[in-house]
Amino acid sequence: EVAGCKKPMRRLWISSMENAAIRSGFDNLKDGRGYDALFASALCRAKADWIIGINATRLFSCLYNRTLNVGRVQTPTLKMLADRDAAISTFKKEKYYHVRLTLSGTEAVSEKLSDAAAADELKAACETAQAECISVTREKKTVSPPKLFDLTSLQREANRIYGYTAKQTLDLAQALYEKRLLTYPRTDSRYLTHDMEAGLPELASRVCGALPFADGLEPAIHVETVINDAKVTDHHALIPTTTMPGQEAAVKTLTTGEHDLLFLVCARLLCALDDPCVYEETVLHIECAGHDFTAKGKRVVQMGWKRIWCAFRGSIGASADEKDEDNPLTIPEEMTEGFEFPFPKAAIREGKTTPPAHHTEGTILHAMESAGKEDMPEDAEHKGIGTPATRAAILEKLIETRLVERVGEKRKKVLIPTAKGKALTSILPDKLSSAQMTAEWEYRLGRIEQGQEKSEDFMRDIRRFVQEMTRDTQRAENAEQLFPP
Repeated sequence: EVAGCKKPMRRLWISSMENAAIRSGFDNLKDGRGYDALFASALCRAKADWIIGINATRLFSCLYNRTLNVGRVQTPTLKMLADRDAAISTFKKEKYYHVRLTLSGTEAVSEKLSDAAAADELKAACETAQAECISVTREKKTVSPPKLFDLTSLQREANRIYGYTAKQTLDLAQALYEKRLLTYPRTDSRYLTHDMEAGLPELASRVCGALPFADGLEPAIHVETVINDAKVTDHHALIPTTTMPGQEAAVKTLTTGEHDLLFLVCARLLCALDDPCVYEETVLHIECAGHDFTAKGKRVVQMGWKRIWCAFRGSIGASADEKDEDNPLTIPEEMTEGFEFPFPKAAIREGKTTPPAHHTEGTILHAMESAGKEDMPEDAEHKGIGTPATRAAILEKLIETRLVERVGEKRKKVLIPTAKGKALTSILPDKLSSAQMTAEWEYRLGRIEQGQEKSEDFMRDIRRFVQEMTRDTQRAENAEQLFPP
């Protein structure tokens, strides 16, 4: 563009570094003009980030006599972290009580009681009364297999299981891509395209054979559940390459992090293709001393994809704090309507309401991905703030500029805004820190990418926003308290 070059250009468009994929890409080079809208969208994003970032950072730094980094995506992200921190600090714990009845191998629980005396009274009444089963409901429920990974869902799961940061996960996935073991990582799609359907059964079978924890599992292969051309944007979901199962020597040389991530992606592929998990849920409604009690139980009918997930979790040493839903409480078959329990044993369990948890990297990535979602059209391809490729860098920038800090042990690290970060969010105009407005901008960038909106219109609105912000923003009266000299 700078050189004024008008020569035709063709683009190599691939999602894998395998030789076959690269050859296929060169055999099917794309006309560069078909990607002009994608270029326009990317250029608008870069310009908007720079224009808002440089002006807002200078404006607030000059007003408060210190460097205050402000950005189009990082500021709404900081605001979400600060709002969560405020909700936790202002939360007031309240005690509550449950009366629990022990009934022939199962347990029934009362509704929450806020008064300790009322709970004592109910416990005493139950121990001298008869409990009767009023109704029994048995219902079969299905848990569908999880979708394949896009970058954000991989970052969230790697953070939950291994404690890796979003940036670490992206770097590991990029290294595996360059070693031809994973497909292109910076994707926001969770499905594969129709032309990949024929090779999937063989890939899944070979991947299964290459994973020690999957030995003898023989997963079902339901290819149709992961194929959807309409839901694949620029790149398909993240999966192992077709040559990965045959590269035992390369796999042995991987770092611990690369090994962790590769096996996580492989396990997700097998789970996504497998049968649903089916269980029967039983709910008993018990009446005792004029109060209602409920007992719930599950019986697994078909483990389906969960047997693969359990085998994978077992191979990495599933954490003790992970809720084990695969060994649920069962309710004896003989408990039917009209079944009676004379003088049941009763106990009181005290609890306290708990505040929302601090954000982890996994939960803030989810919050960024879904920010403003409720106000977006259902078919909008780009929702939330930031892109899969940029969210990790946004979090690192917040930490690097000391607006946010990571606190805790490796697998339990949470993100907490610093005093400076909280002070900054308190002085910023709502429009700048609103995840909703930033999500709308991301939606419009998606429309530019699809050729449905002109880039000039978007940039005009960005410039107008910056002009209004610099004209209308005043120094806060309590500036000295917020930012002490």
